[in-house]
Amino acid sequence: MLVKTFGSAVHGVNAITITIEVNVGQGVSYFIVGLPDNAVKESLQRIEAALKNNGYKMPHNKVIVNLAPADIRKAGSAYDLPIAVGMMAASDQIVSTDLEKYVIMGELSLDGSVMPIKGALPIAIQARKEGFKGLIVPQTNVREAGMVNNLEVYGVSHLKELVGFFEDPASLKPVRVDTREEFFDSQYNFELDFSDVKGQENIKRALEIAAAGGHNVILIGPPGAGKTMLAKRLPTILPPLTLKEALETTKIHSVAGKLPENATLVSKRPFRSPHHTISDVALVGGGGNPQPGEISLAHHGVLFLDELPEFKRTVLEVMRQPMEERRVTISRAKTALDFPASFMLVASMNPCPCGYFNHPERECTCPPGAVQKYLNKISGPLLDRIDLHVEVTPVPFSELSNSRESEPSTSIRERVIKAREVQAQRFKEHDGVYANAHMSSKLLKEICVIDQISQKLLKTAMERLQLSARAYDRILKVSRTIADLEGSEKIKAEHLAEAINYRSLDRENWGT
Repeated sequence: MLVKTFGSAVHGVNAITITIEVNVGQGVSYFIVGLPDNAVKESLQRIEAALKNNGYKMPHNKVIVNLAPADIRKAGSAYDLPIAVGMMAASDQIVSTDLEKYVIMGELSLDGSVMPIKGALPIAIQARKEGFKGLIVPQTNVREAGMVNNLEVYGVSHLKELVGFFEDPASLKPVRVDTREEFFDSQYNFELDFSDVKGQENIKRALEIAAAGGHNVILIGPPGAGKTMLAKRLPTILPPLTLKEALETTKIHSVAGKLPENATLVSKRPFRSPHHTISDVALVGGGGNPQPGEISLAHHGVLFLDELPEFKRTVLEVMRQPMEERRVTISRAKTALDFPASFMLVASMNPCPCGYFNHPERECTCPPGAVQKYLNKISGPLLDRIDLHVEVTPVPFSELSNSRESEPSTSIRERVIKAREVQAQRFKEHDGVYANAHMSSKLLKEICVIDQISQKLLKTAMERLQLSARAYDRILKVSRTIADLEGSEKIKAEHLAEAINYRSLDRENWGT
């Protein structure tokens, strides 16, 4: 007897519906075909134990399981449940005419428990797109999949619940998730705040500019100056995620299996802070079954690289192209997957190996040339792609002991949102451009027009600091953001001067 059930394969951040054909006929052996990996092949042993331990029978005839389309590689253990249901239906242990109306996904334990899966959200989106009546997933993933409207989503925690559902559909109730209410209620619940930071007003100003224009920033200063503390508070001043951005971000985290149990939409901009021992594949994504890396998990958020020179040079260099294109393409012999990677890079580093070069009170103990050698660990092309270079100095005791309240994140965020609204209006006819940092060279010429005085100022800076053409573009973008924060339609000389000041830590003149 031939029975069809439906599952789904996640490729990149999207899903492809898989037809699972189970045929029980004459013979004695089991076969799974359709490019299954080892985890899929091993499902037969898990299914056999789960069926027997719950009073059901494994078919004793020849069983052929075909996963179609057969030219797409199937990976993971999430096909256990649809294969098990197909086997039971093909051997007349389940009698139902509704099997083809549902997409079923889940991993089976030997006792019949249903374990969580990755990618429930893109699977649900694809199921709705293809007109399925409902989706059945593990109970752990039900709220994640339930965010998709116009689709009945059921959660099961045991094989018997699923069998009972096909015998009596009223035995399970579809989940109801008020996505919008939960999303908007949790957008502003931050544990950290800029009011916790004493002093460092110039650094806060630089981070405000970075947040307003979506610019990359590097903080250079001695240990204990507050670089990490400031960077961790950057998400609290970024504009809140839109529903579209939240959905894109949640899909990536869903595919990577990074969503917490019973999670719905990611409501806050992600903040990712990988350790400096990370590999290049873990950072940009890839692997045998390509998965998103840290730069994609930071999509629409912040990627914080602490102690930047300690990262392997090859790891840092693979970021250069994704930083420009805001996506990363993972190519394999038979396929190429695109993962979005529109993130703000925030990096921090000590100015030298001992950490005290240019310190106002402590003397640097590094030998001659050590500072430049240390900075040379970061390539010029990577530094070029960082818009703001900010020197962080230690906070004096008078500031630390001051009881005066610092400006809270809410006040800074209001200014940032206002500047982003100006940019949204400016770029409304340009797809994929949402902030000044995203401008192409063509847009830059149209929007960042400066007068003769500013031209002369910029020329002098370019010659003295030996800046590249890319740095020239970055200065114009930052100056446009500063003008937006002040509500100015034109870029003035003072805006340009402040932007140039944030390039003062370029390799060519720092550490000499």
